[in-house]
Amino acid sequence: MSTLKKNLVQQGMKLMGDPRVAKIMQDERVMKALMGAMSVPGKVTTFTTEQVEKLAKAMSLATEDEVNDLRRTIRRLEEDVARLEKEKATKKG
Repeated sequence: MSTLKKNLVQQGMKLMGDPRVAKIMQDERVMKALMGAMSVPGKVTTFTTEQVEKLAKAMSLATEDEVNDLRRTIRRLEEDVARLEKEKATKKG
């Protein structure tokens, strides 16, 4: 853990021990605000991903997921072709 993070955790623990902070934390509005603030990074990530996908679609570009799907499909097809060629060779031989 980084020094900054350790310091923040220590300061947070000190604050949580303060009765004034404990009283504030019992307020439902404060808790809702904190929960909302903690959900922001996830919402930003989701929004950014959606916008990148929309932009890629608008520009007729393949997304990383689509490329990975294509690679998996090609790999499966190559395996199927190899299996069929092997079966064909054993039937002839």
